[in-house]
Amino acid sequence: MSSCLCQVSKVNEKDLQDQQCEYSPQALPEPTSTISCLHDRFLDGQLLPTPHLYFLYLNNFALVVLDSVLVKLCFPLLAVAAALLAEDRGWGLFNLIELPVWLAVVLSILILDLVIYAQHVLFHMVPALWRLHRVHHTDLDFDVTTGIRFHPLEIVLSMGIKLLLVILLGPPAVAVLIFEILLNAAAMFNHSNLKIPLGFDRVIRLLMVTPDMHRVHHSVIPRETNSNYGFFITWWDRVFGTYIDQPEKGHEGMTIGIEEFRAPKDMRLDQLLLQPLRAGGIQKQDSVHDQS
Repeated sequence: MSSCLCQVSKVNEKDLQDQQCEYSPQALPEPTSTISCLHDRFLDGQLLPTPHLYFLYLNNFALVVLDSVLVKLCFPLLAVAAALLAEDRGWGLFNLIELPVWLAVVLSILILDLVIYAQHVLFHMVPALWRLHRVHHTDLDFDVTTGIRFHPLEIVLSMGIKLLLVILLGPPAVAVLIFEILLNAAAMFNHSNLKIPLGFDRVIRLLMVTPDMHRVHHSVIPRETNSNYGFFITWWDRVFGTYIDQPEKGHEGMTIGIEEFRAPKDMRLDQLLLQPLRAGGIQKQDSVHDQS
């Protein structure tokens, strides 16, 4: 009888530990209990990546290699070089008007971020552009590797838009450099699977896009996919009415990805590169306004 009670006690204790490991955006567990909990679950094999996740990560990192050559090494330097060229030739708005350097830098960063927001909306609304951007949304998981999972043609096209903007705007080169750093850091942060306490998350998203806010954008529900377009600053979604606070089914219950692209073969690198040529997966143009 005592052995049975002991077994029940152990089971209840383990269930309690598992419950403490569940995601709770309203409270942050004690560090010691979190470490102990993770240790127990790791030994049980619950935290080991599944073959499905290994497959996703492998193909995500393959895209990372391709995109990193373009994004991390070449394109930021091109944007800064374009700013230096515009300054030398006197091209662009900020090279035609007199402004304090600090003000020109701040305004340039805000305008660049606004254009990135508008470009993101455009890539959702125009079917041909959506086929390119769709590669980013077909990831079935949401983590930091998603932040650089873009079709190479989208990377090239996005940089072309950015170079044109730099020439027309004439921002200080230092502003372009700062913006590139912020944009890439923000992309990694807001695509991460960090669990930030709800109260702290609300404070952060008064200015910056948080993982919970951007996760809504990766929902399989079209209305949620066509929301929360911001990458760094949250103001544009609020101003233009594309902001959704929380997913309809909650962060634990929501489905990530696109309905038409969920088979394992769709996650292969060759299929990701050829995906823009395939039909299906065109998002219904349900807007936040249409459902409100």
